[in-house]
Amino acid sequence: MMRTEVHGRNNQHTLEFLRGAMLDGDEVKQLSEQKEKIYRHLCLAQGDEFKLSPGAEGLLDALVAHKVPRTIATASGKENLDFFCKHLFLDSWFDRSRIIYDDGSGPGKPDPEIYLQAVKKLNIKAKDCVVVEDSLSGIQSARTAGIGQIVAITTDDGLPMMGSMEAADQSIENLGNLDWRGLFC
Repeated sequence: MMRTEVHGRNNQHTLEFLRGAMLDGDEVKQLSEQKEKIYRHLCLAQGDEFKLSPGAEGLLDALVAHKVPRTIATASGKENLDFFCKHLFLDSWFDRSRIIYDDGSGPGKPDPEIYLQAVKKLNIKAKDCVVVEDSLSGIQSARTAGIGQIVAITTDDGLPMMGSMEAADQSIENLGNLDWRGLFC
């Protein structure tokens, strides 16, 4: 249930699902702030273990070196985006003005809007894009947006389920396993 109803979804959807009721804007804002403050605290409490996924730095360095257009399309809000940019040094690889995040104005994943916005920011066709996703709702969102290649990234226990999803073109356990040259060049 968490993989289908919470993981990859925006705060409004997640909180309404957990509450079992619709929430007004003020309630969503207040509960989101509380939830995300706890989440950021838990991230920092990991110390040196709070880092990018295995293989991410090498992949991102290669994409930058080969001038492959890239962005992030996240269900996270601006505060979390700023937090991750600061602590994971995402500005080294991404132009923040191209990053799409949940600003509360649009539907969340699995609606395709987030990926349609990302494609527009990159000024390329959806069919020419590759999306790496770690959530079922994100995979559905990317497929509905017409993304050309979708890579599911997951842990060992989630690999069989994610790999069996018709919408994902391939599944990997870490970004070091991604054949980026075959996908991006």
